Amino acid sequence: MNVRNDFPILAKKVNGKPITYFDNSCVTLKPTQVISAMDAYYTDFTACAGRSNHRFAEETTRRFEAAHHTLEKFINARENEVVLTRNTTEAINIVSNGLSFPKGSNVVTTNMEHNSNLVPWLRLAKKGVEHRMVPIGQNGILDMAALSKAVDRKTRLVSLVHTSNVTGTTIDARAAAKIAHDNGALLLMDGAQSAPHRPVDVRRDDIDFFAFSGHKMLGPSGTGALYGKKQLLEQLDQFIVGGDTVKDVTATGWVPEEVPMRFEAGLQDYAGAMGFAAAADYLMRIGMDKVRKEEEMLGKKLLDGVLSLDKVSILGPSDASKRGALVSFNIAGIAPHDIALLLSESENIFVRSGMHCAHLYHKSLGLDKGSVRPSLYIYNTPEEIDRFITAMKDIITHFS
Repeated sequence: MNVRNDFPILAKKVNGKPITYFDNSCVTLKPTQVISAMDAYYTDFTACAGRSNHRFAEETTRRFEAAHHTLEKFINARENEVVLTRNTTEAINIVSNGLSFPKGSNVVTTNMEHNSNLVPWLRLAKKGVEHRMVPIGQNGILDMAALSKAVDRKTRLVSLVHTSNVTGTTIDARAAAKIAHDNGALLLMDGAQSAPHRPVDVRRDDIDFFAFSGHKMLGPSGTGALYGKKQLLEQLDQFIVGGDTVKDVTATGWVPEEVPMRFEAGLQDYAGAMGFAAAADYLMRIGMDKVRKEEEMLGKKLLDGVLSLDKVSILGPSDASKRGALVSFNIAGIAPHDIALLLSESENIFVRSGMHCAHLYHKSLGLDKGSVRPSLYIYNTPEEIDRFITAMKDIITHFS
């Protein structure tokens, strides 16, 4: 995919060598289109949205509202169904703190969740809401029959990672929604790793809540979104209240703003929202089907290369068609952090090592030091994968 020229940081060299950026599941690089959209706010029309009556404020308001509409289009949501947040974590916390949980109700997740979709429910469990976890083994694939068995008429919410940041496997959201809805429950999907890499259609899949982050899909850090069916957003209690969340205030109470504004408390990151929207627009112009197809090619090459290494064990399926363009792995006798450091210092190859904010899943597999995770995106190339595999073979030869 010929997009590398849009990413100025890829021209950077360290100690005379180019960088190979394979840490995309953590945060992606930014194209000039995103950077320019953010710069425009700071250089051309800095102001508050929805407050002041002057030209700069009008332009800020227009572009901030347009950002909502762009992100609605990106996941095929209806108007006023996307709340802008700081990240996926905040989006999930809006639901966990705002949704009612009757006495005796339960929440169903898996043991493969990112901490952002685990700790909020552990916190609720301390308040008496039962937390059920469906176990997932090393192949990283959710058994839908096991999920169905865990969900019952007392289940209030099923909250699942859509695409795992450890195994790269993706859950069938539509099938999960049917299981939840057949039992009168709601479905929340953690889309932090799916929204950047595959087409998402929240209406087609009948998803009730969908959380995702800007920084994982070419957007700026500190940006994210919560999708919710409008009638469900209207039923949520406000998580954070204050400026911009109310229509009126008395000495004893307040009248909440309409959704989504009632959840967007205080002065917003207007530049970030515009950059987030620019990232979504950039991806839509490429086409998410094309993004997915490109990553399937890169992902297969990466997986084949990793599986060719000596003393390697991977997390997730060995079939590339069942996973995304990332591979979490370990090499016997070499600690994950040592591998990441050696790759960085010797060849400017940047990967992630450790628990990947999925402590519970790694521990369930006996991996107390986590794993090494190269993860790819649309600006990565087959040549970079070859460079990575060559570097790994050198490390194994010299240090194992």
